[in-house]
Amino acid sequence: MTLLRDHDLARAFDHASHTYDRLTALNPGYRTGLLRSARRLRLPRGGAGLHVLDLGCGTGASTRALLRAAPRARITAVDASSGMLRRARAKPWPARVRFQHLTAEEVTGKGEEPYDAVFAAYLFRNVTDPDGVLTSVRSLLRPGGRLAVHEYSLSGSAAHRALWTTVCQGVIIPAGTLSGDSALYRHLWRSVIDFDTVPAFTARLAAAGFTGVRAAPVAGWQTGIVHTFLARNGVAAAGEYAL
Repeated sequence: MTLLRDHDLARAFDHASHTYDRLTALNPGYRTGLLRSARRLRLPRGGAGLHVLDLGCGTGASTRALLRAAPRARITAVDASSGMLRRARAKPWPARVRFQHLTAEEVTGKGEEPYDAVFAAYLFRNVTDPDGVLTSVRSLLRPGGRLAVHEYSLSGSAAHRALWTTVCQGVIIPAGTLSGDSALYRHLWRSVIDFDTVPAFTARLAAAGFTGVRAAPVAGWQTGIVHTFLARNGVAAAGEYAL
């Protein structure tokens, strides 16, 4: 199948936004995995005085995870789908959280940077030019700033690839078909199959100039399927926190 890209993908997410939270709630560990990845940023002092970018926030599940991991941080959350953002904005948030309708490619130059950290959940396999977005992310981060990518990235094991296909064909795609969003959930299956394995995405981060790159698996049935990738933009300036 042809993967959905750019405006076609945004429109698919718009259409799916009304059932998205219900469907992801059926995934054991979906929200706890996001929280684990957000906590792996290890932002000090509960995020006090820090500005964090949630890149590809969807309906706000990743934003909620960031808020729990760093309750004193200022968070800017962006997404390309207006439908997903409407769902996110309708939820209760403190004043230090705000949402913007922007693609990952449009964030640079909006006057918000530099950020102290960037969190990107389920984003990079959905962008047309992941290397270009990584370059943009580096430009958004202050020296020593932290990046956490929470992503469906297979370990490289044939068993994990087979498990992902089995779950998609048996559960995810049928559930998405019932909601009228089969194209999006077929895209989900195929985008993971086609995306970088863990070693490949780790190498991509290093090639983009990030340092201290490492990957950690999430727990539960998604072990070997979903990983947290952690990196920093060079080294921290004198007196600033470091990874």
